Amino acid sequence: MKFRILGFSWLLLAVWRLAGQDVIPEAIPEANPARPTVSTPATLTPVGYLQFETGSLGALTSPEFGTRIGINQVTKLAVAQRIELFIMTEPYVHSSNSGGGDKQIHPGEVWLGTQAVLLPADGARPAIAVSYVRRLYESPAPELDMGTNRQSGTLLLSNDVSGFHYDANFIVTEQTEAGVRRAQYAQTLSISHPLKKFIISGEIWHFTQPYFKSNAVGNLWALSYPVRRNLVIDAGFDHGFTNTSTHWEEFIGFTYLWPHRLWPR
Repeated sequence: MKFRILGFSWLLLAVWRLAGQDVIPEAIPEANPARPTVSTPATLTPVGYLQFETGSLGALTSPEFGTRIGINQVTKLAVAQRIELFIMTEPYVHSSNSGGGDKQIHPGEVWLGTQAVLLPADGARPAIAVSYVRRLYESPAPELDMGTNRQSGTLLLSNDVSGFHYDANFIVTEQTEAGVRRAQYAQTLSISHPLKKFIISGEIWHFTQPYFKSNAVGNLWALSYPVRRNLVIDAGFDHGFTNTSTHWEEFIGFTYLWPHRLWPR
């Protein structure tokens, strides 16, 4: 409970500070959040603008831990209409075993990645993109259902259909454990729809678990609210269905598009 209160207070303080800045003109493009779902959209952020996706996530009951609380950060920059660079970090991870003991604090892993749009959306045809992610730092902190991967490749599809938006990802990762490498396969599907001023998202996801010879399957629900064009806050929960899935996850965070272009148009 203390960590939940801390997480909510931290988020509210960040949003309050952002809201206290000057009013952003309509010329500033909209943020393109990839959080809080597991799925990542095939579309990119506005070219030349830094986008920050920041949040905290608390998890309960997994084969690797009893409790896990982390702060996560993704920073993105589209350098061209179809090319985006990003870095994913987890600066703080607090974990304990199933009995509540063996409490540890570590920095999480660091990944560097790029995403390229192959085809933009055109009517019924979805936007199609590919991404590649490489791990720069391996952390001793316990991982969530996706496990510890050295590198990964993803095929991404996104489109709007009859008022609904969907993001579908097909992922292949190289898992590493004690010097042994295994391939992991994953599929995710997220569907979102406006609800008055909010956006509600539902998602189903599946990850193979090669070292457990099992599968992690779960369902995620989230609610997002666009405070401004370039600021979106979100909160939600995730429930794992299988014995080797993380049973419960709660998360809260925000996406913020820095309103100043890094270079002239």
